[in-house]
Amino acid sequence: MLKLIFMINRVEGMSYERFVEHHRERHAPLFTSIPEAERYVRKYTVSHPVPAENYPPRAYDGLTEIWFEDWEDHDAFFASDNYRTLVNPDEARFIDIDSVAVMVTEEKKVI
Repeated sequence: MLKLIFMINRVEGMSYERFVEHHRERHAPLFTSIPEAERYVRKYTVSHPVPAENYPPRAYDGLTEIWFEDWEDHDAFFASDNYRTLVNPDEARFIDIDSVAVMVTEEKKVI
C-alpha cells in the first residue's frame, strides 16, 4: 500500500478556523465526489492540530493522507480530468502550495 502524507498550511490572510472549515466541509467532499476517488483511493483523511499541553506548537495547519494500492492507481488518479479540473484548482484556494511538505511511505503495522 502506497501512502502519501501532505503537511499543509493555509494561504496568507485566511484564518485557521476558515482553513479547517474549507478543508473539511468543501475540499474533502469535492475530493470524494469524483468517481476516481472511489476507484483508486483506498483511504483519504484530513486532520488538524488540537491543543496539546506539553507538546510543541503546531508546525502545520493540517494534514492529508491519501492511500493507493500502487503507483499505477496513484498515477491514474492524479492524471484524471476530474482531479485536474475540479479538485486540484481548489487546493490553491486554501493551501499555501509553496509550504507543502510531502512524505511518501509504505506503512508497516507494528502493533
